[in-house]
Amino acid sequence: MTIELAWLNEPCHPINHAAADAARQRQDQLTKPYGSLGRLEEMAIALAGMQNTATPSPDPVQVLQFLSDHGAVAEGISAFPQVVTIQMLRNMATGGAPVSVMAQALGVRLEIVNLGTATDPGEIAGVRSERLGAGTGNIAREAAMTERQLIDGLNIGRDGVERALAAGAKLLICGEMGIGNTTSATALACALLGEEPAALVGPGTGLDASGIARKTRTVSAALALHLTPDATPLELMRRLAGFDIVATVGAFLTAAQRGLPIVVDGFIMSSAAIATVRLQPAAREWMLFATASAEPGHRRMMAALAAQPYLDFGLRLGEATGALAVVPLLRLACALHQHTATFAEAGVSQS
Repeated sequence: MTIELAWLNEPCHPINHAAADAARQRQDQLTKPYGSLGRLEEMAIALAGMQNTATPSPDPVQVLQFLSDHGAVAEGISAFPQVVTIQMLRNMATGGAPVSVMAQALGVRLEIVNLGTATDPGEIAGVRSERLGAGTGNIAREAAMTERQLIDGLNIGRDGVERALAAGAKLLICGEMGIGNTTSATALACALLGEEPAALVGPGTGLDASGIARKTRTVSAALALHLTPDATPLELMRRLAGFDIVATVGAFLTAAQRGLPIVVDGFIMSSAAIATVRLQPAAREWMLFATASAEPGHRRMMAALAAQPYLDFGLRLGEATGALAVVPLLRLACALHQHTATFAEAGVSQS
């Protein structure tokens, strides 16, 4: 590993299990039947342990939205043309994309980062340009990126979290957008989990049966080319991932090292979560999982992470929307935890 990535080995911040236990004990004293608020109780207890406080809160929330193009589009694996990535970049910046609407409605900070669209759109108001290249290579025929691009991508994610922490963030959400990125995410997850492509490949943005077959062949070709016995998780990321996934891994790992709770979005961000946990298993403790993706392979990914997502709404957009949908629930969970009276305070009998 290059010295520039030595920070990957820094230990993750410890969860304060005593704070979590204290939060659990408080939940047991609130004026409600034991465990009756279900996973809302779990949310508050988890955040209390992560934040080392009796008064957990998800706010302020920071969304890092990473955009990049993927060379595998040349294999016909997407229902949309690659130009849509730039179009959606502009749509996000002007407030018209679902993630932009949700962030505005929730009062959440949204940072949009262009990591490498196929063509350079130039300066766009509200977009941070961190271009690593004109998209990744076609993973069915070549490596996704160079070692330099991998290093820089991981560091971009790290820097994004440092900016968020400096601004007082208490919760991190990463999102992605880039035509072809479900193919990259699927290939990386297959490589890291030892899964066959047919088990994880899904329709993505709406492929029909023939499109899914092309996508399966593309992922199979990528694995045949790049999956070697000596390939480390970092090397597999270099060969198979997208810039958006790499930056997310850098962000997730930094958040875990710095003690910043993470809400993991859908299919693509789950692939990044798997890669992060392969680099540092302790990072898993800092992850809350938002939504069960409609992508058929997502259940296997969740099983590999021992994760139970909070929502199952049939979402498959990605782009941080599933994670943002959980934010109101996290807020409610923390409000209930802090402001619900105990039996003693309310003078209510427990028996």
